[in-house]
Amino acid sequence: MTAPLTPPHQPHEPHDSSPENGPWQSPPAVPGPSSMYAHETAKDQAAAAAELRKDLRDSALVLVAVTLAGVALGLLWLWLAPRVPLISNREGVFLKDTEGEAAIGADGTFVLLAVGLGALSAVAVFLFRRRGGMALVLALAVGGLLASLLGWGIGVWFGPPRDVVAHAREVGEGVTFDAYLELGAKGALLAWSVAAMVVHLGLTALFGPRDPEPDWAVPPTQ
Repeated sequence: MTAPLTPPHQPHEPHDSSPENGPWQSPPAVPGPSSMYAHETAKDQAAAAAELRKDLRDSALVLVAVTLAGVALGLLWLWLAPRVPLISNREGVFLKDTEGEAAIGADGTFVLLAVGLGALSAVAVFLFRRRGGMALVLALAVGGLLASLLGWGIGVWFGPPRDVVAHAREVGEGVTFDAYLELGAKGALLAWSVAAMVVHLGLTALFGPRDPEPDWAVPPTQ
């Protein structure tokens, strides 16, 4: 009695994924980790670009607003700065009060006004955008310098004439008149910027938003 013959081994044919040839189909394509990482990176780059555009826009607005505030500095300086009285005779123009400190008072008035307006501008910028940023602080500092230059120019332009001899001839001999308004200490032009940055830094440190604390993983106890 002989054993039944075993049919020869048939090679496996690949399954066709089409529904016509069988029930087996290829699984749907699932995005791998690399594609998901690329998608997240693109989103982060788009968010960073939008944040940069917002920073630049806000910084430009701060720069223009702070610079225009220099008009107030110039008008206040022109109004509050002490005058230097002059008097003329046939020999020339002289100080009426040789021991007066009105010239130094003009510089001190400019510095005090610049410091006060710098502090106010820093508070306004902080309330405008509490998050701050390097571009915003730089715009505040540059705007303060430009505002000081503008205020200085307005005070000199609208103040007494700079031609002292012609002004003395106009008013006549023995008549007291005011000397032109001048800023002797040019370092006063930095008072606005310094005060603004110091106040803004203090406000940001005290009331600015805090970065979230990192979550430290606690190792399991054995």
